[in-house]
Amino acid sequence: MTVATSLIPGLDEIVRRGDPRRRSDIARAIADLFFQDAAKLRPDLVDLFDNLLIDLVPHADLTARIDLAERFSRVANAPRHLVGQLARENEIQVAGLVLRRSPVLDEAALIEIARLKGQGHLLAMTERPILSAEITDVLVERGDRDVVRRAAGNAGAMFSAGGYSELIKRAAQDGVLTLKIGQRDDLSGDQLKELLGGTLDVIRRRLSSVVKPARQMEIRRAMNELEEASLPPGPRRDFSAAQRTVLGLHREGHLGESALLGFAKAHKYEESVAALSAMSGVRLSVLDRLIAGDRYDPILILGRVLNFSWPTVRALILLWYGPQRAPADADLEAARMNFTKLMPSTAERVVNFWRSRQTI
Repeated sequence: MTVATSLIPGLDEIVRRGDPRRRSDIARAIADLFFQDAAKLRPDLVDLFDNLLIDLVPHADLTARIDLAERFSRVANAPRHLVGQLARENEIQVAGLVLRRSPVLDEAALIEIARLKGQGHLLAMTERPILSAEITDVLVERGDRDVVRRAAGNAGAMFSAGGYSELIKRAAQDGVLTLKIGQRDDLSGDQLKELLGGTLDVIRRRLSSVVKPARQMEIRRAMNELEEASLPPGPRRDFSAAQRTVLGLHREGHLGESALLGFAKAHKYEESVAALSAMSGVRLSVLDRLIAGDRYDPILILGRVLNFSWPTVRALILLWYGPQRAPADADLEAARMNFTKLMPSTAERVVNFWRSRQTI
């Protein structure tokens, strides 16, 4: 028997042996007394109500417990032990109400509950207006997909460096989580780059379409850095002079197939790639990596999309081989046949894919 129950004759007997309906009615009646003037109650009186209700409420029926959890979850001076008891209930219909919003639950209680209870309790906790990094560390560690997504989408949630690292790791297999993380205002540039590095192109494009303009610029910058980092080691080509040349031709209206053919025949690689980039709309760094690869198929595809004649495509293939190598006639004839058979619609789809890598 607590001190509180001893103050009310017969209450201890009701707590120990009374039927659930009677316990529920008494718990509601005591709660009604509390709510009559809750904001003005002194701390010692709040403690008195706490001692009275903490024995009654666990034995009340489910409907009564849900009702009490709903009412006490909204009060800043709710009985602390009672609220903690409700939050630890296995019945999520009860616990979820106080876990979502009760201001009485302190950090230690929330961390304890997050470590011990199930996914329903963790999911309810993600709806709190503020979540510390210590709490989200546990949510990210123990939470299932829905918990982690909800936590990442909570603007009032804070994440430690370790928590963010784990979030990003899980986002590699979860496009929805990637979108939620990518829209967070507290995401650093390095974290954004790490997030994008493990993300599919389609998710990157989707992310770019839903974030703020400033974040879109950050995404473009991060993708450029990732692309540069993925280039093979060794000296990098300098396209700055070639780009100026191509830009000048464009301004004068002279940038076209004939100019490109001249560059290719002269084995001017940088000018040829810069011209192809300007004519196709594929970013220069992407095009350089494609054309410098171990197959000349990208040249055939670009030639078909840009409606080049075979002599121009042939010159680009010879450029790809380099001045020190000469392809066999049979190889050139096979290339010509493949170029002839290549459907424009197929080539267009491939080039659109290349372009899509830069739309973000």
